[in-house]
Amino acid sequence: MYILRRLAYGILVLVLVVATITGIIFLAPVDPAQLTFGQRSDVSTVKAKTAELGLDQPLYVQLGKYLTDISPVSILAQTPDNQRKYKAVALFSVGHNEALVLKMPYLRESYQSGRPVTEILVDAIPATALLAGTAMLLATILGLLFGVFAALRPHSWVDHLVSAVSVFGYSLPSYVAAMLFSLIFGFAMGEWTGLEIQCSLFLIDDFGEWQLRWRNLLLPTLALGLRPVALITQLTRSAMLDVLSQDYVRTATAKGLSPKTVVLKHALRNALNPLVSAISGWFAALLTGAFFVENVFNFKGLGDATVNALLNFDIPVVLGCVLFTSAVFIVVNLIADLLYAWLDPRVRVG
Repeated sequence: MYILRRLAYGILVLVLVVATITGIIFLAPVDPAQLTFGQRSDVSTVKAKTAELGLDQPLYVQLGKYLTDISPVSILAQTPDNQRKYKAVALFSVGHNEALVLKMPYLRESYQSGRPVTEILVDAIPATALLAGTAMLLATILGLLFGVFAALRPHSWVDHLVSAVSVFGYSLPSYVAAMLFSLIFGFAMGEWTGLEIQCSLFLIDDFGEWQLRWRNLLLPTLALGLRPVALITQLTRSAMLDVLSQDYVRTATAKGLSPKTVVLKHALRNALNPLVSAISGWFAALLTGAFFVENVFNFKGLGDATVNALLNFDIPVVLGCVLFTSAVFIVVNLIADLLYAWLDPRVRVG
């Protein structure tokens, strides 16, 4: 029941996100049909395209149709056009030539390229997921190490140094760090580092073939992971200091257990609970923070696709990117809630 309630809450959040973003986009004083043809297109052509895209209908009608498209279960007329678009499986008939169907969410097609939005996301998501995952892994490992190291030596020069560096790292926005790393390691020191100012993960060589360049992942990962490293370091230090002062930790030490066992088995595991929320939240946030970092490094991923869609007012692509990001937040938060009960026996999922 708990998981079902959380899923229902997540679906409600997705609907509200779609309604909000749709309202903002469709109320903006920009005509997507006009942008599709350019400024010199005739009025009749623009009107025909507007009607084809359904942009001449009221906002609530457009929102209802879009929610029907992205819903996995809906009632559809059994027409060849609907079968081509939705590839639905009919469950049972509900009326004349209509049926309750099970289908994959249909994110429509790009206004600019005509490609299905699903294909655009499939091409863009892997690079962004790799960047965000690598940055989060790096941030988690370094943050835990620095935080534990500082907590084991409180009020020492090491503790003060770690705290100062983490405060500086958290205060530095990711896109500023991206520009600094690009200028320092990609431009000024490019001959020694072998890194580039703009570094896409996939590049076309002189023979027209795609090449995967792992070294181009380094600078975006460092820029994107800098702030979560600082946050996880501070949270780990605070949680460890609190746990190390507890009676059960002193009891474990008095029993003669090794410092490594006390820290890893008794202290660190109980200090991880607040970190689960931070790490899960930051991993989802890195997908959105990657938008700016990708723009700085020309890293072709979800951020690049979203920025281009916004510039071209490509509504289906924008909504598809926003839906994916929102879904990631919901899934990550659900996983974090389940991890609480596993890490801390005192927490029970009702």
